[in-house]
Amino acid sequence: MVKEGRGRLFRRADGKYLIYVPLALAEDSMFPFKTDSSIKLKISFKIGDNKVIIESWKE
Repeated sequence: MVKEGRGRLFRRADGKYLIYVPLALAEDSMFPFKTDSSIKLKISFKIGDNKVIIESWKE
C-alpha cells in the first residue's frame, strides 16, 4: 500500500498550473480518486498553512 509519494507543482508556458501525482500513488487500490480520463476536483488551502486539500467536486 502506497499512501504517500513525491509529486510536483508545475507552471506551464501558458500560465496554467499542473499537479503531478506519482503513478504508484494514483494506482494504489486505496487512492480516493478513480478515473480513466479526468474528474473535477475542489482544491483549497488554509492561510498560513503549507497544505493543499484536494476533494471530489460535487456540483
